Amino acid sequence: MFFASDNAGPVHPRVMDALNAANTGYRSGYGADAEMAAVTQQIRDLFEAPDAAVYLVATGTAANAILLGTMANPWDTIFCSPMAHIHEDECNAPEFYSGAKLTLVPATHAKMTPDALRTSMAGEGNRGVHGPQHGPVSITQVTEMGTVHTLDELKALTAVAREFGSLVQMDGARFANAIATLDCTPAEMTWKSGIDAVSFGGTKNGLLGVEACVIFDPKLAWEFELRRKRGGHLFSKHRYLSAQMLAYLSDDLWLDMAKMANARCAQLTDGLSQHDAVNFVETPQANMIFARYPRHLHQRLLNAGANYYVTGGDPAEGGPDEILTARLVTDWSATSEDVERFVAVLNS
Repeated sequence: MFFASDNAGPVHPRVMDALNAANTGYRSGYGADAEMAAVTQQIRDLFEAPDAAVYLVATGTAANAILLGTMANPWDTIFCSPMAHIHEDECNAPEFYSGAKLTLVPATHAKMTPDALRTSMAGEGNRGVHGPQHGPVSITQVTEMGTVHTLDELKALTAVAREFGSLVQMDGARFANAIATLDCTPAEMTWKSGIDAVSFGGTKNGLLGVEACVIFDPKLAWEFELRRKRGGHLFSKHRYLSAQMLAYLSDDLWLDMAKMANARCAQLTDGLSQHDAVNFVETPQANMIFARYPRHLHQRLLNAGANYYVTGGDPAEGGPDEILTARLVTDWSATSEDVERFVAVLNS
C-alpha cells in the first residue's frame, strides 16, 4: 500500500537488464555512445520530429531548468501556474540557470487559462527597459494536482504565448501518464499543439534516473549543450543514461508502465469514491489523487501500513473528525491487491 510517490517505486527489470548489458566493455563518453544515437533516432521517430535535438540529463529539475535557461534571457520573466513544479519544488533552479524571474499565472484545476495567461503576459513586457521582458511559458503536464491539459487547452495556451512572441516549454515529468490519459501521440501533445521543447520524463515512470530534453527548434540545440556542460549535467559515463532511455523506448515500455500506473489510480479512485466521507480535491485524471477525509480514517490506514502524504495537519494528533488531505500516487509496480487492501482497510 505504498502510494507516497511514483519516485519511490522500483526500476523496471528490463531497465536494470539494459544497464547490466551496458556495463560491459568500453564506450565513448559524453553522449557519443552508440546507445545514445539509437535513443535520438527513436525519440525523433516517436515524436514525428526528424530534426529534433535530443539530450539526456539525470533529473527533472535539471531538465526543466536547463531548457528554460536556454529559452529565456536574464531580463525575461517565465510564466507558469502557482502549482508548477518549477515554482514549488525546484529551489529556484530555473531562476538560477536562466537569470529570469517567474510570473505566477492564476490557475483553475492547477491549469492556467488562456484569459489569465493573456492578462499576465499583457501586464509584463510593457515598461520598456525598466521591466522584465516576455520569456517562455511553462506548462506542467500532468499537473501537480493530477489534472491533465486537453489538446485544445494546450493549443489555446500556446496560441496566447505566440501573441507575445514567447516560446513554450512543457514539464513532462509525468508525460507518459498524460499520453495514456489522452490516448494521443507525443507529437499531438507537443509540437503539433505549439510546444517548443519538452522534458520527456522517465524517473517517475520506472527508470533509475533519466529525463530526455526534446527541443523541436534545432537553433536552440547548441546553447542547450553549452548550458548542460556549464551546469555540470553532462555525464562522462553517459551510456548509463542512454541505456535506461533505450530500454524505456523499446516496445513501448514507457507507455505500458504509465498505463499500469493510471489503471491502479483509477481503481483506487473508484474505491475511495464508494466511501461517503471521502471527497476529491480534483477529479483524478492520471496517476495522482488528492482526497479529503477525516483524521480517524487516515489513522486507520496509516496504522495498517498504508504509506502516503497527508497535509493540513498532523494525522496522529487532533480531533478524529478533522478533515485532512491525502496525496496518493500510483506507479507502474502498484498491484490490484495493494489497492484492494487499501480500500478494505478504509471500509473496515
